[in-house]
Amino acid sequence: MNTVRVNDIDVRYQVEGRGPWIALSHSLSCDLTMWDELAVALAPTFTVLRYDTRGHGGTGLASSAPDGAYSFAQLTADITGLLDALNIERTHFVGLSLGGMIGQHLALSAPQRLNKLVIASSTSRIPPQASPLWDERIRLVRAQGCAAMVEGTLGRWFTPGFRAARPELMQRIGSLIAATPVAGYVGCAEAIRHLDITPQLAAIRTPTLVVAGEDDPGTPPAMSAVIAAAIPGARLETIASASHLSCLEQPEAFRRLLAGFLSG
Repeated sequence: MNTVRVNDIDVRYQVEGRGPWIALSHSLSCDLTMWDELAVALAPTFTVLRYDTRGHGGTGLASSAPDGAYSFAQLTADITGLLDALNIERTHFVGLSLGGMIGQHLALSAPQRLNKLVIASSTSRIPPQASPLWDERIRLVRAQGCAAMVEGTLGRWFTPGFRAARPELMQRIGSLIAATPVAGYVGCAEAIRHLDITPQLAAIRTPTLVVAGEDDPGTPPAMSAVIAAAIPGARLETIASASHLSCLEQPEAFRRLLAGFLSG
C-alpha cells in the first residue's frame, strides 16, 4: 500500500493485477480492505485500484481525516486527483454505498474518466425525513466513537443467518467500523445527508450497472430502481439473500454480475 498527496490530503491506495484499470470505492465505515476478496478475483484480468475514501483507513497508514463537513465535490476530486497522480486516463469504477454515491458524481462531473460504472447498494437521494437518523448517528459517534456503531451497522449490512454463520468476517468488518476516525465518519455523513441528485442522473451516458441486495434495509432495492430508471440505458440487478455488503455476503453472485457487465 502507498499514499499520495491529492486535493490537500494524503490518500492511501493499493494497485494489483494487470489489464484494463478498475477502481473500487468502499462504503462508509470501511476501507480498501473491504474489497480484498474481489480484488483477488479481478487481478488476473484487471489492474485493480483500491483506495481509502477521505476520512477512512483507521490507524497507521490511511487517508487523511480532516475535521469539518465533507462534500461530494471533495470526494469526487479526491478520486480524480488519485487517477491523475497515477496517470490513469480512464477506468471502470465500482462503488458500493458511499462509493456508489461518489461514482454517480464522478459520472456527472468527469465522464471522460470512466469506461463503465457499477453502483451497488446505493441511493441518489436522502429524504428529509432521514435527517434525524443522521443527526443521531453523528451525535453518537461524536460522544462514543465509531465503536458505538458496530452492532447496529452489522445488523444492517448482513442478514441474520449470514452473521451467525460467519463470526470471523463479522469481527473483521466490525473492526473496520470501530477504527473509522470520528472526523471521517462525521465528514462523510454530512455529505451523505445532503445527497439529492436524482434529477441530474439523466445526464449520465456512462454504461451503468446498478446492483441491489434483496434484503438491504438501508438502501433497499427501490432506491436502486430509482437510480437505474434515471440513468439512460442502465441495467438493474438484484442479488438474492444479500443485505448491504452484497460483495461479501454473496461474492460469487456479485462477481458474476460484474464480469458479465464488464465483458459485455
